[in-house]
Amino acid sequence: MREDSNKSIQPVNDSNQSVKSSFLNELKDAINGSEADYTEIKLGKAVFLLAVPMILELIMESTFAVVDIFFVGKLGASAVATVGLTETYLFLLYSIGMGLSLAVTAIIARRIGEKEKDKAGLTAVQAILIAVIVSSPFALAGIFFSKDLLDIMGGDVWVIESGFRYTQWMIGGNGVIMLLFIINAIFRGAGDAAIAMRVLWIANGINIILDPLLIFGFGPVPAFGIEGAAIATNIGRGTGVFIQLWLLFKGGKHIRVLKSHLKLQADIISNILRKSLGGIGQMIVAMTSWIFIMRIISDFGSAAVAGATIAIRIMMFTMMPAWGMSNAVATLVGQNLGAKKPDRAEKSVWITGVWNMIFLSIVAAVFFFKSAGLVGIFTNEKDVIAIGSMWLKIVSYSYFVYAWWMVAIQAFNGAGDTLTPTKINLVFFWLIQIPLSYLMSKVLGLNVEGVFWAIFISETSVGLFTLWLFTKGKWKDVVV
Repeated sequence: MREDSNKSIQPVNDSNQSVKSSFLNELKDAINGSEADYTEIKLGKAVFLLAVPMILELIMESTFAVVDIFFVGKLGASAVATVGLTETYLFLLYSIGMGLSLAVTAIIARRIGEKEKDKAGLTAVQAILIAVIVSSPFALAGIFFSKDLLDIMGGDVWVIESGFRYTQWMIGGNGVIMLLFIINAIFRGAGDAAIAMRVLWIANGINIILDPLLIFGFGPVPAFGIEGAAIATNIGRGTGVFIQLWLLFKGGKHIRVLKSHLKLQADIISNILRKSLGGIGQMIVAMTSWIFIMRIISDFGSAAVAGATIAIRIMMFTMMPAWGMSNAVATLVGQNLGAKKPDRAEKSVWITGVWNMIFLSIVAAVFFFKSAGLVGIFTNEKDVIAIGSMWLKIVSYSYFVYAWWMVAIQAFNGAGDTLTPTKINLVFFWLIQIPLSYLMSKVLGLNVEGVFWAIFISETSVGLFTLWLFTKGKWKDVVV
């Protein structure tokens, strides 16, 4: 009897071992980069191979953001406020970079899906050229007008007189941020998400190492204070861009830039710009809404700005895995539409949406029960902790719906329909979120808490509406 029992158990053990081995092999492929055709392999596997490196990429990006604010937080609330106010302008730059990235990812993905690798290489070169041109005027504004920019946002005396050099470095060096966005968008659209992941890990790893050294000083290295955080960021991301360019010319598993591609292609530039207008508009509307939100919050003091800034960093950290999964949707939708498989493109959205919803529901529970403890990691100032934890707790209520907004919006973007999300953002963020924040915080007297409830209302509404619009299916007919 014992011998028979052991024999019956053995196949189960073999099966479990086989499943474990298969998972580990796929995880290894995802991290190292796969040559798989994402329009042919099983859809669940395709989502996994793309999502894992994208998640790891964005986790590292958000890890740096959290580490950065951890060290800057040691310099006081005004230093944290400097970072927060500077980021309101960087959000504008990010909106342009991310808007261009949406178009670049969609176009590259479509060309790869059509098996037009030469055209994908040409598109990559034109996208890099656009990034260099676009970033230049902002760099000049950051270098010469940093004090004025901080004053406009309501910065206190310390922020303007002592924090302006941080702003100079961050906005003046925006070119490396722009290139990092664009080139990683090229790799992601091609299906080389593992390369984008490794580049960002290296860049932000350098940032994390240099941050405390340059902020506080060590041995022969002088202490630069808050300026050191910006210097570390530029060195780390500049190194990342150098590696990106080297890998792009060396060749990934799905895309490579050749010498023959190094030429001006007006028609491709025109197509990128035309497609990116919707993406840029989409991001500008979303990002500039944060400028107005932060401006309203700044009226309640540096503690309010500091609390909001820390809360945003924590949110960025916890939401990056969700954005990683959502970014996988953009690539899958683009490539499968290019391969004339619209039903497969739609199915990828529903699969990823379920995964996203489960993940963000867990995050929401952590925010609800542990918000004060999370904010307390970065500061010991009670007012800052109270405000930051309040934001996390209120926003957590919308995460269940927000998960679906993230994947649905990336389905539109991956299809090349960047105009629809722009219109959605315009209504829900400018026409609803900003006025509602002002009304609830100042007119109704709810102060900074009113801003947080306005954000909850607007983001829950935009999530439900976007998912409903996605089900209509018009995005399947977009031509790129």
